Order: sequence, then structure tokens, then C-alpha cells
Amino acid sequence: MKRLEKESFVNNIRDELVNASTVIAVNRSFGITVEEITKLRKDMRKSKANIKVLKNTLAKIAIKDSHLDQLEKFLEGPTALAYSDDSVGLAKVLSDFVKKNEKMTILAGVMDGKFISVETVKALASLPSLDELRGKIVGLLTAAATKVVRTVKEPSSRIARAIALKS
Repeated sequence: MKRLEKESFVNNIRDELVNASTVIAVNRSFGITVEEITKLRKDMRKSKANIKVLKNTLAKIAIKDSHLDQLEKFLEGPTALAYSDDSVGLAKVLSDFVKKNEKMTILAGVMDGKFISVETVKALASLPSLDELRGKIVGLLTAAATKVVRTVKEPSSRIARAIALKS
């Protein structure tokens, strides 16, 4: 890559990383196969997340002087940066992949400008996703509406049954 191409590439990566609500640094060993990383990328796309494998020097330049510079000390060896606006979805995908594949470990992250540890990432992964929460809210709202309709309808049906029994 020529210098101007690198600068443009780093600026684009910087924009993506800085604008994401959550960025997680992961350590990937050299034993990860193409199929495994492809599956991870597919799962990330389903969760509206991305993962970038960068040279550490380019990654350090991209996060320099931003709220992400807390991750600089973790950019040693073979690393990658995963990022998304859905913190829970990102944490779930990474945690699931790490459980099945010992060739990758979660190092640390930054969520909404604050440093998060591996334990916090694991805690995020145990939470329900945004879609699951939306489903639960819709379920609660429809259940409440159904109960109201049933309660309003019930007294008149009782009267109708009482009249039918006496006739």
C-alpha cells in the first residue's frame, strides 16, 4: 500500500471504530482456519457487527487520540478489533465463538467511551439481545391488551350465561 492509500484506509477504519458504540479487542492465534473466520464474519454480519484484522501499527494510529486509545496496550501480537452499535449482540457472537474455538480470546473493550473488561463482555453476552427485548415488550403489551378485553367482556358473558341457565 502506498502512503496515501494507507492514510485513507486508516481514516476510514478510524471513522468506523470511533462511531461504533462498542469496540472489543480480541487475540487470534495463527491456527484459525479460513472456514472458522468466515463463519465468525457471517455471524457478525447477522448481528450487525464487524471485525477487522489490522496491523497493530495501523490500528494504533486509527485509535490514537480517541476514546479508544485505552485499547492500545492490548494491540500486541495477532489481534483484531470487533465493533458494533449493538453491544449485547457483539458480545454474544464473540463469546459464542470463543467458547467453541480456543484459538481466539477476548482481551478487553470500550463501550460508550468506558473501558470494559473480559468479565463485562461475558456479562453482556448473557443479556437478552435487542430483538429479544423487543419481542418480550411486544408480548407484554399484547398480553395486557388481551387481559383488558377479556375483563371487559367477562361480566356481560356471565349475565348471558345466567339468563340462559334460568330459561
